[in-house]
Amino acid sequence: MATYPESLLILNGKSAGNELLREAITELRDNGVIIHVRVTWEKGDAARYIEEACQLGVETVIAGGGDGTINEIATALIERDAAERPAMGILPLGTANDFATSAGIPESLDKALQLAIVGKAAAVDIAQVNDKTCFINMATGGFGTRITSETPEKLKAALGGVSYLIHGLMRMDMLKPDRCEINGENFHWQGDALVIGIGNGRQAGGGQQLCPDALINDGLLQLRIFTSDGLLPALFTTLTNPEESPNILDAQSEWFEIIAPHGMTFNLDGEPLSGEHFRISLLPRALNCRLPPDCPLLR
Repeated sequence: MATYPESLLILNGKSAGNELLREAITELRDNGVIIHVRVTWEKGDAARYIEEACQLGVETVIAGGGDGTINEIATALIERDAAERPAMGILPLGTANDFATSAGIPESLDKALQLAIVGKAAAVDIAQVNDKTCFINMATGGFGTRITSETPEKLKAALGGVSYLIHGLMRMDMLKPDRCEINGENFHWQGDALVIGIGNGRQAGGGQQLCPDALINDGLLQLRIFTSDGLLPALFTTLTNPEESPNILDAQSEWFEIIAPHGMTFNLDGEPLSGEHFRISLLPRALNCRLPPDCPLLR
């Protein structure tokens, strides 16, 4: 019988009743796979379970949930000493699963679990904001952030990623820009931004490709700004023909600095962070992540 490396699955509490997942794990265990399961209830649980994972000596910690769960576990993992840090596997169980989708993680539970347990680990970058808060996928600011944070949970549960678009159309009264200044390597811009995407990964908000050229192991962040010149015409042009829109600015850099005199909020893989100053930089190849061999996010 083949032997498999030991894993610990950290499962978002919202998915604890998933019967298909329970059956898949039972089948794995029946085949001799050692997989521990822990369920999160409140913030800080992931860090405690990762401490336990290190004590158990598992090779992989599997993030079972959406983008927020993946981000919380990735952040807790990079706080561990590199010598004892397990690799991260991904089991997409969230509403939008933006990072997992753009990384090519299988949708079926059994295939995703198999990849998370025995897939080849690749070293990936992690982004850090103000030397503290991290994200693995994307930081978004502006109108899209307000919509994402205010979309009702019942709507997300019923409709998935499209719920963000529907709620956005219902809340056009919130369509107002953020005035800010953005600096990077050989880049400077100042003005009114409708949407800002700073990507280590490519998509956010339920499938919106805000940073379509981003890679998670190239040491660079991708920036896309949707400017608000001629607000509604700009939005229409940008949505219908983004490649031809004069309202899109793109850049790449190892770091970006955002100054917002009136304050603004960024969504970091589902976690809101408000302030007037944001310094976003990369921790290159900070985490080993089990990804498909043809993962489009790897160079």
